[in-house]
Amino acid sequence: MEQIKLDAQIRKQAGTRNLRSLRREGFVPAIVYGEERQPTAIKVMQREFERIRRQYHGEIIFNLNVKEGEKKLRDYSAIVREEQHDPVSDRILHIDFKRINLEKELEVKVAVIAKGDPIGVKQDGGSLEHIIWELPVICLPTLIPEKLEVEVSHLKIGDSIHVRDIVLPSGVRTEQDPESVVMTVSAPHRVEEVPLEGQTPAELEVIKEKKDKVEGEEKKEDGKKAAEAPADKKKEEKKDDKKAG
Repeated sequence: MEQIKLDAQIRKQAGTRNLRSLRREGFVPAIVYGEERQPTAIKVMQREFERIRRQYHGEIIFNLNVKEGEKKLRDYSAIVREEQHDPVSDRILHIDFKRINLEKELEVKVAVIAKGDPIGVKQDGGSLEHIIWELPVICLPTLIPEKLEVEVSHLKIGDSIHVRDIVLPSGVRTEQDPESVVMTVSAPHRVEEVPLEGQTPAELEVIKEKKDKVEGEEKKEDGKKAAEAPADKKKEEKKDDKKAG
């Protein structure tokens, strides 16, 4: 995995008012910590950071080019540990970067992606249930996979993919329980009448037949009344004519 360059400036301002002003200027406040060093407060351009996020998927190794004004201080290899977003606008409010050593293994979460359409879904109307969306893996930063694709087209209803079935790239391992279910194909959901307490299925069937019979008779009676209505109306009109004569 290549390192993606991101320019950063030392941030000296603190306090809510200063942070709001910084965001209005197009920056995102951030902090870099880890590797047994003091945390460093920085700011990065929001537009540039979001562009990188859109262009690259999965875990990203940033090469933070930290400056103070025009003076370059140093480069940090880092990954994003947390992003804070505005709950309404979803704008990035703060970023936590973690320094990393490219020669030391670390644990990160990698997205698990389903590849193909399961037989149990296409032919039998089942549904694919995705249980583990991200798998924690351990490897060198340069070996972090962008994603883990899992072939699911052969799955029938009742079949599952376990962690042990995922083929990891060379140099990548996981400590997740190998028996953990990652994906499974479940049977179609059928809605059935739930018997009331003390009623057997046979009794329910009798009740249903009686209900259908009553509804059928009611429909016939309504149709008969509708047909007789015009005739009754004509009789009333004749009576009124005789009275008038």
